[in-house]
Amino acid sequence: MMSEFQIATRGQGLYEFTRDVARWLNGHSDGLLTLMVRHTSASLLIQENADSDVQRDLMAFFSRAVPRGDDPSMSYLTHTLEGPDDMPAHIKAAMLPISLSIPVQAGVMMLGTWQGIYLFEHRDAPHVRRVAAHFAAS
Repeated sequence: MMSEFQIATRGQGLYEFTRDVARWLNGHSDGLLTLMVRHTSASLLIQENADSDVQRDLMAFFSRAVPRGDDPSMSYLTHTLEGPDDMPAHIKAAMLPISLSIPVQAGVMMLGTWQGIYLFEHRDAPHVRRVAAHFAAS
């Protein structure tokens, strides 16, 4: 069983789409869910969804670890044609997962109590990101 989720972003940030995936899986059996973001400047994360400070702190950390291309510390970059947020977005996507595997039991993802599935948008501009989903029943 395959599908694709489209996530509209409003620029850099973490966008939770756990409920969308849960609805899609509802009524299915045991198996393994695989998700993969189909872009080179975004990532996927399983992260805490109870306190939004977690997302803010993650954003702050990655902004410090990989600043915009117009920051003097990034003067070594050569891929600059698509703007100062583009190459840093590729670097972040190289550092973070672009795919996730999640066990499913009786059609329910076996996530922890405070875990959610997030698309981590690394670009400044809004995008519609596509996440491929594959469920393999066991």
